[in-house]
Amino acid sequence: MARKKFEQLDLKDAFLFSAALEDPEACRLILELFLGYPIAKITVHAEHSILLSSDFKSVRLDIYASDELSVGYNMEMQNEKENNLPMRSRYYQSELDIAALKPGEDYNDMKPGYIIFICTFDPFGKGLYKYTFENRCLETDMPLGDKTMKIFFNTKGTNPEDVSEELLAFLAYVEDSTDSCAEKTQSETVHKIHNRIKELKKNREMGAKFMLLEELIKDAEKKAGEEGISKGRSEEQNRYSGLILQLAKDGRSDLIVKAASDTHLLNALYEEYKL
Repeated sequence: MARKKFEQLDLKDAFLFSAALEDPEACRLILELFLGYPIAKITVHAEHSILLSSDFKSVRLDIYASDELSVGYNMEMQNEKENNLPMRSRYYQSELDIAALKPGEDYNDMKPGYIIFICTFDPFGKGLYKYTFENRCLETDMPLGDKTMKIFFNTKGTNPEDVSEELLAFLAYVEDSTDSCAEKTQSETVHKIHNRIKELKKNREMGAKFMLLEELIKDAEKKAGEEGISKGRSEEQNRYSGLILQLAKDGRSDLIVKAASDTHLLNALYEEYKL
């Protein structure tokens, strides 16, 4: 059943999105589409991984990449509407900055950094397909020039006249990653990404990784429901297991892995569920 579910996933699923963009060419194509300029070569950093616990295998759900000019990119698929996206974008920018400057280098050596969220909802309620932010002077509207930018894409935008047909086609494909959707568009980017998705869905190893994530969620639910939880388990472990159970019950399983690497998100979820 889990295998069939994997085959039915759309690109908006965080697991499939990360798996697709682990391929440098797929990642490069999407970045070019999002940013509007050619990128020669992309390196995807597989070392950015997340652990659900010390006993579990790592599952990566975010994409960290850099190009030949050492420009840093962080892309994330976001399906749940949250109020902390601006603060998370700030935190992710700090992560890129730490990696961008080596000891002894001058601050002017820092390369540009882009934080990109692909949202399946409108993050700011203005109906735009794309929201772009940079640091600017409030008095003069002059850009600060710190080479950082945060971009939020919205698959449910209402201003098609302001974005390219290629971008519209891709955002539609995020929501409906089917053969019929891909066939309706002439977008070369969508066609290439769709071929990548079809290959992934035929990959037994990738399907097994997805089933592992599903099993981790089911295991947490089972353990949380068992009577007589071992006294040796720490209070924090019990608290985290309870959170996993609640998120799984509420259909928010994509947040389980994200919260494992994002302390701010984890604490926010603890407060939300009063744990």
